[in-house]
Amino acid sequence: MTQRWRVGVDSGGTFTDVCLFDEEHGRVEVWKVPSTPDDPSRGIAEGVEEGLRRVAPDAGDKPASHVAYFGHGTTVATNALIQHRGVKTGLITTEGFRDLLEIGRQKRPDLYDIQVDKPPTLVPRDLRLEVAERVLHTGQVATALDEKAVRAAARRLRAAGVEAVAVSFLYGFVRPEHEKRALAILREELPDAFLSAGHEIAPEFREFERLSTVVLNAYLGPVMARYIERLSPRLEALGLQTAPHLTQSNGGVIGFATAAAMPVRTVLSGPSTGVVGAQAIGRAAGMTDLITFDMGGTSTDVALLQDGQCKLASEATVHGYPIKAPMLDIHTVGAGGGSIAHIDAGGLLKVGPCSCGADPGPVCYDRGNREPAVTDANVVLQILNPEHLLGGRMKIRRTLAVEAVQGLADRLKLGLMETAQGVLSVVTANMARAIRVISVQRGHDPRNYTLMAFGGAGPLHAARLARELDMRRVLVPANPGILCAMGLLLTDLRADFAVTRLLPANDGAAADLAEGFAALASQAERWFEQEGIAAVDRRLARTVDMRYRGQNYELGIAVPDGATGGATMAALAALFAEAHRQRYGFAADEDPVEIVTLRLEANGVVRKAELEAHPEAGADASGAVAQHRDVWLAETRGFVSTPIYARERLRPGNRFPGPAIVEQMDATTLVPPGMAARVDRWLNLILEAA
Repeated sequence: MTQRWRVGVDSGGTFTDVCLFDEEHGRVEVWKVPSTPDDPSRGIAEGVEEGLRRVAPDAGDKPASHVAYFGHGTTVATNALIQHRGVKTGLITTEGFRDLLEIGRQKRPDLYDIQVDKPPTLVPRDLRLEVAERVLHTGQVATALDEKAVRAAARRLRAAGVEAVAVSFLYGFVRPEHEKRALAILREELPDAFLSAGHEIAPEFREFERLSTVVLNAYLGPVMARYIERLSPRLEALGLQTAPHLTQSNGGVIGFATAAAMPVRTVLSGPSTGVVGAQAIGRAAGMTDLITFDMGGTSTDVALLQDGQCKLASEATVHGYPIKAPMLDIHTVGAGGGSIAHIDAGGLLKVGPCSCGADPGPVCYDRGNREPAVTDANVVLQILNPEHLLGGRMKIRRTLAVEAVQGLADRLKLGLMETAQGVLSVVTANMARAIRVISVQRGHDPRNYTLMAFGGAGPLHAARLARELDMRRVLVPANPGILCAMGLLLTDLRADFAVTRLLPANDGAAADLAEGFAALASQAERWFEQEGIAAVDRRLARTVDMRYRGQNYELGIAVPDGATGGATMAALAALFAEAHRQRYGFAADEDPVEIVTLRLEANGVVRKAELEAHPEAGADASGAVAQHRDVWLAETRGFVSTPIYARERLRPGNRFPGPAIVEQMDATTLVPPGMAARVDRWLNLILEAA
C-alpha cells in the first residue's frame, strides 16, 4: 500500500461513517458500518479497518500504517450526558454557594409548563462541600482560602468514593490563586481522581453557567478518558503511527490528551464537522448562504451559515445543562430515521424523540424491535429500497415494516399508506420547527437560503422540508451520509481562549482591551507549541462579546485587524449596533455600550482534503437509471413507477425531473414531482422547483 491516506471517522448513534482521502491522487472513498453502542471504539476500529482494506486490499496486517492523519467525531460525551452515565462527582465551592448548582437561574425552559421536570443535578447535596474563601469582583482578596477546610473536604470526598472533583470559586475567573491552591491539595489527597477547575475550563463571568460547565467537565472526564484508553490501543494495533485527533464542538480538532482533559468541549463533536464540511462545499459551489440539515438515525442537527460561516456560540444549553464553551451554533431535535412513531394519550400521531438507535434499529432491520420508526415508513412507501441498504450489505424486510405501520393505521383508523405518509409529515413538521428557531426567530428568512441536506436520512426528507419552509433550492453533497466524517478532513486544529473584562466601548478602554488580548495570545502561543504547530501555520482571530449597559445578553462581534486603538473601539460600537439591529430590529444609539468578554480563536492550519471540480458531461442522465420501482407519493396519493438513479453514474451537467430517486451506498435522495435535479461540477446534486 503506497498511498498516504487521511482518514475521518464520525461515530454516531446508529452508524459509524468513514471517509478516506488519498493525498497523492485526491481520491475520496467512503465506508459505513453499524455503530457498537456497548463500546464505540470497536465500531470505529472495525470501520477503519474495513474501509482501508477495501481501498487497499494489499495493506497487510497493519492497514493504518500509511495513514497520514486520523480524526474522528464522537457522541461519547453527549450520550453519557443524555443517559446520565457520568461518574460519581464531588464539588468544592465558596462558602454559601453549595446549592447554586441546584438553584440555577429563575427561568423556566417552557414558560407555561408548570409540570416541567428539571434535569437531575449531577452532584448530590452531600457531595457539594463549601470552604471559606472570597475574592471580590475587583480581584481583591476579602477572605483568604481556608486550606485546612479544603483538605478536610478532599478527605471527605475520598471517603465517599468520588471519581472526579470540580472546583469553582465565586470569582475564580478574576483571580485564580485560590482555585489553583485547592487543586494542589486535591492532587495530594485524591491522586487518582479527575480534577477540573473553573479558571481552566470557563474563565468567564456568570457563576451558575461557569459552575455547571466545570461540573459537567468533571462528570464526563473519566468517561472520555476510558473511551480514549480503549480506542488508542485498537488504532495502534491497526498500525496507526500518527497522533489521532478528536473533534470539538467549535468545529476544530484537538489531540486526545486535550480532549481527555476537557471533554465538555466535545458534546457537539459529531455534528460540528458536518457544518465545517458544509462550509467548504458551499464555498466551492458558490452558495454561501445555507441552512444545513443533518438528519441521522437518532437526531437532526440544523445550523445557519451566512456568508459561508456558521456563527460561534459562547454558551448553550445541551440536554438541559448550561455549558460555557465555544461551539458552533447548532440546534438539535430528536427527529431521525430511528425516531419511533406512536400515538399519544389524546389519540394523535407523534414521532420521536425516542429512537430505536443502532440496536435493535427500525423494525425492518429484523433485530427484535416492533415499534415503527421513520425508516420503516419510508420502506413501506418504497421511497427507501425495500430489499436492502448500504449498497446491498444490509438486508431489510419490508413485510415487518408493513406489519408495524399497519398496527398504527388500525388504531388511527387510516389506511396503511396514509399512515406511513403521516409519519413523514409529522417528522417534517418537527424539523421545520427546528429550522425556524435558527432562522425566523433570529431575523433570517429561510427563503433566502439554500437547504444543504446530509446525514444518512437528510437527502430523503430534504425536498419535502424545503417545501414546508418555501425554500426553492436543495443541495445534496456527493457523499451526504458521511459528510460529518469528511468534515474532519476539511478542518484545522483549533483552540479557543476567553477572559471576562467589563470595559466601556470607548477610547479610554483601548489599552485594557489590548492588554487582555495580549494575555490570551500568550495562552494561544503555549497551545501552538504543545500541539507542535509551525509558526507559518498559526492563525489568530479576535472577537468580543458586547451589550448595552444593563442588558443580560451579549452579541459576539469580530475585532478588526490591526493595532487596538480609538478607531477600533468606534468600529466595534458601530458593528455592535448593526448586529443588534439585525437580531432585535432596533439599535439604541444613545445608550452606552460595554465589552464583556474577550475571545481569541487559535487555528493551526493543516493539509486538507481538496474538493475537485469535474468537466461537464451533458444533460442526458438516462445512463444513470438503474431500474424503476413503484413508489407511493403524497403528491399523487398512490404508487408511481419511478426511475431509480445510481448516484455513482451521474455526471456533471446531468439533469432529470421528479419524481425520481437517487440511491448511493450512504444515502437516498427523493426528487418529488414538481422539482428537477441537476449535477454541478463538484458532483453536488441540486434540487430546484421546476
